[in-house]
Amino acid sequence: MFAFSMTSPAEVIRGLSQRMKRRRIDGGLTQKDLAARAGVSYGSIRLFEETGKISLGALVRVAFVLEGEAEFEHLFPPRPPKTIDDVVDRPVRQRVRRK
Repeated sequence: MFAFSMTSPAEVIRGLSQRMKRRRIDGGLTQKDLAARAGVSYGSIRLFEETGKISLGALVRVAFVLEGEAEFEHLFPPRPPKTIDDVVDRPVRQRVRRK
């Protein structure tokens, strides 16, 4: 797992786009190659590398091509309880029945 030592959302985005670009280059892919393999537009790849803007769906498709999809499992993990009361008072989730 990687740790972000960034201080702002803009820095997190910039770091993410730089790491994706490095992985793309290390894999010998051009922006057009990556776009074609991921099924996203060339403009989306270019815009992401330049500004950090990309849709979540496109980012996930790019991650699969660059073999980085497992890292998404580390986003938003459940927080561990801090006290015993947190465990005892945790509400039980109930499934919602579809009509």
